[in-house]
Amino acid sequence: MFKIILHAPNQIMPFCEPARELRIQNSPLWLHQRNLLAPYVTRELELKQGEPLQPVKEPTIVYRDNLFFDEFYIQAFIEEAKKKNRPVRAAFRANDPAFREHALPLSTSYTPAGSLYLADLWYYPNGPKAGVEPLIIDMQAREIGYYHVPTYMGDQSGDLVFQVPLRAMLAIDSWAHVFIADMVFGQFARGARFEKRLNEDVKFKIKILGKAIYEGRQVLESSELVKVGKGCVIDPSAVIHGPAIIGDNVTINAGAVIENSIIGNNVNISQDVQIMLSVVGDGAFLPFRAALFMTTLMENSMLAQNTCLQMCVIGRNTFIGAGSTWTDYNLIPAPLRARDGNGKLSLSNRPVMGGCVGHNCRIGSGMIVYPARTIESDVVLAASNTRRVIDRDISFEDSDHHHLKLAHLHQTPYHKNVKDKGESW
Repeated sequence: MFKIILHAPNQIMPFCEPARELRIQNSPLWLHQRNLLAPYVTRELELKQGEPLQPVKEPTIVYRDNLFFDEFYIQAFIEEAKKKNRPVRAAFRANDPAFREHALPLSTSYTPAGSLYLADLWYYPNGPKAGVEPLIIDMQAREIGYYHVPTYMGDQSGDLVFQVPLRAMLAIDSWAHVFIADMVFGQFARGARFEKRLNEDVKFKIKILGKAIYEGRQVLESSELVKVGKGCVIDPSAVIHGPAIIGDNVTINAGAVIENSIIGNNVNISQDVQIMLSVVGDGAFLPFRAALFMTTLMENSMLAQNTCLQMCVIGRNTFIGAGSTWTDYNLIPAPLRARDGNGKLSLSNRPVMGGCVGHNCRIGSGMIVYPARTIESDVVLAASNTRRVIDRDISFEDSDHHHLKLAHLHQTPYHKNVKDKGESW
């Protein structure tokens, strides 16, 4: 099958780069797409915006490179498309719970078509041509709780829930979609599929129990659920509960707790670190008592001691100082807004939500960041009497390094055309 990749040129803020370059499930999105489609594709072509396509006379799959999909969705889509043997385009029902709650808010990529929304994923049995019909693939959403809110804390009480798909696909138009792809459509979905298989497949259940008994461990700690790479050093007192994936050459020190998370290669996790339902990129460093909850920490970033991140997305090569806290719950029950695909503040459809930091940032110690706030790539925030609470989005122009004498020492690869003018501070 022939594969045609359409570029989505718009940059995802605050990262200042297209979605295809961002890491999803600890892999660049373009590589994630390529790996999942490899079993079906024999050759490929990338088309930039406005570039013409030469005639094709073979089965072809076409997609926009800002799409995140998992193997279960793409397998179902290709199988159904081949059965129809007609040109089709991926579509979602407006009332599909996972799509309505998580994919549609803040997005600009879907095309409305009556009660459907069309995504930028096509299949042509004899090459691209005009006239396609929608192909609806049910994402098989399951309602899973993640927070319990007491009645006195706001207008929403009881269990806050995610609509978790067993087959996932969404367009990455906002930083919030990176969170959804990694957590709801990634970590939660992986756990839901495991639970479903455990309930329905007796042989699988016996295999899991047998391995746990043989190893003398609890079921969630067995090697069937915790996959550990080569060259890892793990202290015996560390607790790792699956489903979890630990990469190669990872160091996990005493007292660390890791639950249902993905840890990349060459990661250093110090004493008493807690990581729950999170994705940690290659080369990351978490000193003692750092904590991640439902958070993405991209490659080569560092989270200093006693810092807690909840429901956040942190870019690559970023440092966050000690004792900082990213809050995720509005004290006043006002709707949380975030930047959509057009850069405008729109309703996020999330009752709780952390913040986002771009690439190559340096954040000082003791910061408090309000929910859904963003910090643009290349920003430096130095702690001071006037800089402790971040209650608005921070752009590159707001960076403190512009006012420092040694501003030229701070590299700004995502703002290469900007010349800093250092001043005394």
